[in-house]
Amino acid sequence: MTTTLTNRQVRLAARPVGMPKRSDWNFVSEPVRALADGEITVKTLYLSLDPAMRGWMNEGKSYIRPVAIDEVMRAGGIGKVVASKSPKFAVGDYVSGVIGVQEYWTGPADDKGAGIYKVDPKAAPLPKYLNALGMPGMTAYFGLLEVGQPKAGETVVVSGAAGAVGQTVGQVAKHKGCRVVGIAGGKDKCDFVVNELGFDACIDYKSGSVREGLKQHCPKGVDVYFDNVGGDILDDVLTRINMKARIIICGAISQYNNTTPVKGPANYLSLLVNRARMEGIVVFDYADRYHLGVAEMAKWMKEGTFKTREDIVEGLDNFPETLLMLFEGKNFGKLILQVAKDE
Repeated sequence: MTTTLTNRQVRLAARPVGMPKRSDWNFVSEPVRALADGEITVKTLYLSLDPAMRGWMNEGKSYIRPVAIDEVMRAGGIGKVVASKSPKFAVGDYVSGVIGVQEYWTGPADDKGAGIYKVDPKAAPLPKYLNALGMPGMTAYFGLLEVGQPKAGETVVVSGAAGAVGQTVGQVAKHKGCRVVGIAGGKDKCDFVVNELGFDACIDYKSGSVREGLKQHCPKGVDVYFDNVGGDILDDVLTRINMKARIIICGAISQYNNTTPVKGPANYLSLLVNRARMEGIVVFDYADRYHLGVAEMAKWMKEGTFKTREDIVEGLDNFPETLLMLFEGKNFGKLILQVAKDE
């Protein structure tokens, strides 16, 4: 059956300089190959678009190898098994994994790089598995709890608060008894994280001074800072940290498309003065414990005490422009590309 299918793919054509352009991608079509024993073919339904994808396009040493020129762009996604020669998965199963920016993924069911696993559409809508119940949620959950180690009563600040990771960080912190202050761009996003997600306050970096906002909303200082943006906002928070504060470096979206060297923290001596700690989080380090984070957040969702918001754009052809929404601040919630309808 699969040999009659055509697979449309988005491949990396050139390493971007600054913001990725449509010409940095090639759209290619090829037949879906026949299965070997132990393999499956997955029809892509949804793809997760994440800031980390910009780093994967660059050459150089990182926590994961760069996407090669003419390789299908790496992306996590959700799909439906349409052909199987593996006892692990049956036709009709819904699965998640690193399936790439393409209409079909074919490979070994136990491919560790793809990390294919079943998801239950009856337990939660499929897009949720690319948000709080997927890699962004696991990044937030383990980054905050394992690296940040928040204690009840402490003040937690998170940048990119309305994004996929930020919205989860804030809600997990609230469930753990913390005061939570978000930083986001625009009144609508700030209203959302306060009124819908239950943050205690949100600073709109587009309409005023972040440093002044921190003074107002964090009068006792900052105990934990979850950084998704880097740059000037990181510097502003470093001026307000408390003794033994913990800073989690998750991302630096303000720096990803620089054509000049990444701007490091000018106020890093605050770490020395306050005996504070700054540590990075890479979600893959916690892969063997994802089920624990999923279980706790799924329980909160069922109880109605945990919310998520997804921003879904349709069409594989729209991938280049949709990806840019992340870096232009245009997405509101977890950015997801819908590749096909579930039929």
